[in-house]
Amino acid sequence: MPIFCGTRRITAVEIRVDARFGSVFSYPMELRKDPITRSWVITGDDPVDGNARQRGACPFCPDSPNAAQIISTQMGSQGAAWAARAVVHPTPLYRIEGDPGRRGDGLYDRMRSVGAHEVLVENPNHQRHLWQATDREIEQFLRLAAERILDLKNDARIKYVSLFKDYGSHAGQEFEHPTSQLTATMFVPRRVLYELRASREYFLSKERCVFCDILNQEERQAVRVVEARGDYVALCPYAPRVPYETWILPRTHEAGFERTALVRPDMLGELAAILRRTLQRIRTVGEDFHLVLHTSPNSLHPSKTLGFWKTIEDDYHWHIEMLPVIGSKSRSYTFKEVYYSPVTSEAAVKHLRAAKIEG
Repeated sequence: MPIFCGTRRITAVEIRVDARFGSVFSYPMELRKDPITRSWVITGDDPVDGNARQRGACPFCPDSPNAAQIISTQMGSQGAAWAARAVVHPTPLYRIEGDPGRRGDGLYDRMRSVGAHEVLVENPNHQRHLWQATDREIEQFLRLAAERILDLKNDARIKYVSLFKDYGSHAGQEFEHPTSQLTATMFVPRRVLYELRASREYFLSKERCVFCDILNQEERQAVRVVEARGDYVALCPYAPRVPYETWILPRTHEAGFERTALVRPDMLGELAAILRRTLQRIRTVGEDFHLVLHTSPNSLHPSKTLGFWKTIEDDYHWHIEMLPVIGSKSRSYTFKEVYYSPVTSEAAVKHLRAAKIEG
């Protein structure tokens, strides 16, 4: 039975007395905070065999006998039952039930892995990936993602909602069916937190959005722009972490992706087209990649004691980051916490611009 609002029914198998946390909920995973980097790490002694999820019929295909639990659906057209779906992850890292129970352990912090973990099924077709889909199909997937992000942000416990896609064996792809994943957490991921802090400092100094300034300079110089399409620009960042790293940003300033998608639905077609075309370009240098959406944290329930995100609507700018995984250049990822890319952004842009793509 479909459920909504970011919650799901608890099964009897999941319930037991947990004396350690004083709760009836079983949490095989827990979150621990690194006191130096201040990043949260999810850990536990309950490894999962990823291959087990793919045995038998695909749970994400229409009419599957092993169908996953549906959360929300984008209705299909031209006779299709549905276009995109959000379903409960079969082995979630985060669970919506309960309280995080954050507590100290000496100088350390720890809490239960409370949140949400969903699979966004991009297409009912088992072989139809984002770079092969129609713009209309991608548009419906993006609208579903925006609706799920907004719904989860209605939960005051949620601090951030991440949307990401890992494709290829070297990128940690989990399911064969075309899917992305969504996690809602009680903390803001470190990489996004760095962006938020830097954006706020830039705004306090110059009263401008740093991302808008980057866009303006990149379009003016025209050496790292891959493609401009409508309100969106695909570019290779000035200081790439990996070869051919590519971002998509809207020219129109907006902190939250979900507002762009739901308030300005007329802009989704342009985003769908440039996303499809950019993925086609990236796949000319390697099949595997990571894709992640960076959007604003949950500001619907601001902290009454902390002064965070007071200027976030002015200083932050949502965007999509794509990082190819190139086996022959494996040193490009990290080397003692300093990124190394043997391909400059300027050289990457020349290759990506010249790539043959469809549509």
